[in-house]
Amino acid sequence: MHSDIILQTRGLTKEFRGFVAVNDVNLSVRRGAIHALIGPNGAGKTTVFNLLTKFHIPTRGEIVYDGVDITGERPAQTARRGIVRSFQISAVFPQLSVRENVRVALQLDQVGLRAQLDVAAGDLPYGRKRTLEIATTLALEPELLLLDEPTQGMGHEDVDRVKHLIKQASAGRSILMVEHNMKVVADICDTSTVLQ
Repeated sequence: MHSDIILQTRGLTKEFRGFVAVNDVNLSVRRGAIHALIGPNGAGKTTVFNLLTKFHIPTRGEIVYDGVDITGERPAQTARRGIVRSFQISAVFPQLSVRENVRVALQLDQVGLRAQLDVAAGDLPYGRKRTLEIATTLALEPELLLLDEPTQGMGHEDVDRVKHLIKQASAGRSILMVEHNMKVVADICDTSTVLQ
């Protein structure tokens, strides 16, 4: 039987040549929850994501995923476990069409991109590129989806679309997201952790 906690950090710390970017972070993400990681710029939110996905190695602390200590794992091992991440900047293949970006069988109606199937991804407006990026991460069928500022730089209409998409995506998976838009956090998140 699975624990109620899918992801936990204990004393997670990252130092860069004497600069402490993340200090003693204790985080518990419940299975099936949308959990926001919030705080001011420079608080270490993106660094926490880099630690969770093994882009950085912690100076100290533990990362436990689904009851297993994954602190020493490599990025590919962590991804195979079902932890998938989107980035702060739109990360799509601009020369490919939307259809090509989302090759796997993902219901494009759910993400509102059906009408743009054959448009080059690089030609999409910014908000739609972010939607496409989330769609491509969902196509990997993650158990834990890490979203780094999914509504950054978007207008109201796109923010609402992405909020709806995240809420839909949370069915059957856990989501940990960094978000500065407190209305988004209040509207869709079950729990928040504040970094300072």
